[in-house]
Amino acid sequence: MTKLHELANMGQAIWLDFIQRSLMDSGQLQALIDQGLRGMTSNPSIFDKAISKSGDYDRDLAKLAAEGKSPEAIYEALAVEDIRHAADLLRPVYDATHALDGYVSLEVSPLLADDTQGTLAEARHLHALVNRPNIFIKVPATPAGVPAIEALISEGINVNVTLIFSIAQYEPIANAYISGLEQRARRGEDISQIASVASFFVSRVDTAVDKELERLGNRELQGIAAIANARRAYACYQQLFGSDRWQQLAARGARVQRPLWASTSAKNPAYRDVVYVEELVGPQTVNTVPMETLEAFLDHGRVAATLEAGMDEAASQLQQLAHLGIDLDQITARLQADGVDAFIKSFRSLIDTVATKSREVAK
Repeated sequence: MTKLHELANMGQAIWLDFIQRSLMDSGQLQALIDQGLRGMTSNPSIFDKAISKSGDYDRDLAKLAAEGKSPEAIYEALAVEDIRHAADLLRPVYDATHALDGYVSLEVSPLLADDTQGTLAEARHLHALVNRPNIFIKVPATPAGVPAIEALISEGINVNVTLIFSIAQYEPIANAYISGLEQRARRGEDISQIASVASFFVSRVDTAVDKELERLGNRELQGIAAIANARRAYACYQQLFGSDRWQQLAARGARVQRPLWASTSAKNPAYRDVVYVEELVGPQTVNTVPMETLEAFLDHGRVAATLEAGMDEAASQLQQLAHLGIDLDQITARLQADGVDAFIKSFRSLIDTVATKSREVAK
């Protein structure tokens, strides 16, 4: 039994925040699944690196370019093939866990972050194109994303809600998920196989708050905001999914929208490299980690039930930050806006990469 199996027994799934064709073709992904990996996530930045820094896609790039496809269409074809392959490899996990895990996530274009109808159209298109039961369509937790998420859940499309940094951003998302299930239930449709995760970005909170603390000359509280914020989010999750409203859906087989800890590599070299895995272990959660963090955790990570054990301490830590004038709501609002901008930049870089490499391999 590996550490990933131990975490699964405690109610936490570890997913890999990475995808690349050679990872699957080489058997490495299957080896990780055998070690207890239970899912995967992707985003434009990950695909950009995979395509630009490897030759894995050169043959298909040349073929698709020769067919006259646009860079956007080429990217979509490459991504869909990878997502299908990963989903097929993870399908035994999906079946064995009765649709709890075994998912792969594919993101709608971040250019649509403020476009509800555009998000809906692309999410439906990608869901139909991949045509696998064990995929999540990633939708950002922007104001425009909220109604799209509700509609997608009501249609039976699994959603990974990304770019959540605060309770203020999370509560509308959780309520959208619940409302979407309620719509299905009122129509007499099955709600027992619908899945969703709410992705809270962790390390970026510490990066932003630590800068403010550095400005104030306070080193004592550095490195605590992200984990405390995640614990507060988990407390909110417990409240929302312990309500009478939720229990009516649970009685019909509904699944909770699990919190997913994202951005869990330690950006500050002064921090333990697996701190955002070790400190957020709790039931009904997911932690999606980059390859380096996964390898580090398998090597020297500690397995213990830490998430709920630190709840009281988290409340005290957040109060201390507030007393110093650290406005966490303001910081997390800025982080979401910056996150959308960064994803747009990554997506445009990805399309430029596809266009450039398509020309190069066609020569």
